[in-house]
Amino acid sequence: MIWLTWRQFRGAAVMTSVLLVMLAAVLVLTGSQLAADYATGIASCTRGEECLNFYDRFFDAYQIPFLSSTLVVLILPALVGLFWGAPLITRELEADTHLLVWNQSITRTRWLAVKVGLTGLVAAAAAGISGLAVTWWSGPLDQSAPEGFALMDPLVFSARGIAPLGYAAFAFVLGLTVGMLVRRTLPAMALTLAVFVAIQIAMPLLVRPHLIPPVTSTIELGRENVDTLGVGRDGVPKVMLTAAIPGHTGAWVLSSDLLDPSGRTIARSGEEAVVQGISTTSGPCAQSRVGPQGLDTCMVEINRLGYRQQATYQPLDRFWPIQWIETGIYALLTLGLTWLSFWWIRRRLS
Repeated sequence: MIWLTWRQFRGAAVMTSVLLVMLAAVLVLTGSQLAADYATGIASCTRGEECLNFYDRFFDAYQIPFLSSTLVVLILPALVGLFWGAPLITRELEADTHLLVWNQSITRTRWLAVKVGLTGLVAAAAAGISGLAVTWWSGPLDQSAPEGFALMDPLVFSARGIAPLGYAAFAFVLGLTVGMLVRRTLPAMALTLAVFVAIQIAMPLLVRPHLIPPVTSTIELGRENVDTLGVGRDGVPKVMLTAAIPGHTGAWVLSSDLLDPSGRTIARSGEEAVVQGISTTSGPCAQSRVGPQGLDTCMVEINRLGYRQQATYQPLDRFWPIQWIETGIYALLTLGLTWLSFWWIRRRLS
């Protein structure tokens, strides 16, 4: 049975191995230079603004390979479900070759166990190795990535660490189970893709933010969390927040609001808010148009009046705990679908 499964699976296994070797070769050849460029740049910058400029230049230089490697790891589990999981049983059912095996000395339970065990382990291992390899390679880029591409941001998080292993195992067993229920290859592939994509979207939107209770903090305004500070055409001072949190670089920001002195939310990140009680003709904020020093002075005055940023976020140091919890959830889903597959093949499939 193992030999037969290998004969059916060896083409996909060899192709996957070739792709992984190519990916590993590219990562190894470019990883050393990437790490050296990052170390040199960090050693040469001495002030905060210089380091921020270096981060921008460094990420821009490697942005294409960063996005490409992330995309490869993101789509690999879906491909496993489509081309390894869904056809695994439907191909046998459509050709009726499963009946030949069951009429020999092989029970249907053993038949399924060998197929799931051999193919599923290879699929999960391939995704896990690719995820860990890209995590190693992109370490310097993850530390310098701008907002939207940081390590804890949903898309990047899903392509790092051990999470791709859990995704691939789940996608494979999902395809297998759907194939048993539908019994046709193309409909099973389409349904597998739809269900997997829906779950992958729901996880970061509805589940992941609450795997560990997020932190909520009230923070003074400064250069890191203020996008713009100026005077509108009507002569009224206006502030726009970013989603950054001072002292928590790389955090996954779930919400960022500007509070007025009474504690009421007057704007969210990316929205302009009018600052009441500030004079633009005299006092500290009259200097906000003359240079960086004036901006700092004006923000001190705005903080004195009681304006604050209220942010809810998952800190960067929760990356691995959330990775383990989320991978565990996918492992439980995988075990549940595996049990359903074995129950179905014994009781309902003929």
